[in-house]
Amino acid sequence: MVELLFIACLAGSPTECREHSLLFTGVTPHQCLMGAQPELAKWIQSHQGARIKSWRCRNVSFAEREL
Repeated sequence: MVELLFIACLAGSPTECREHSLLFTGVTPHQCLMGAQPELAKWIQSHQGARIKSWRCRNVSFAEREL
């Protein structure tokens, strides 16, 4: 499982930020990196007023997600 982990901030309050993630199965971290920008663009469309501050892809295990 690969996680696209990103920090999104409110456009009107750039210091008000939250961590979000999208989980993908059947992709490698490299594929996540290549497809991250379109996925983040989709997320932004449904969360108007938010701006992506930073993002990264990483492998994640099921045990780690339950924590």
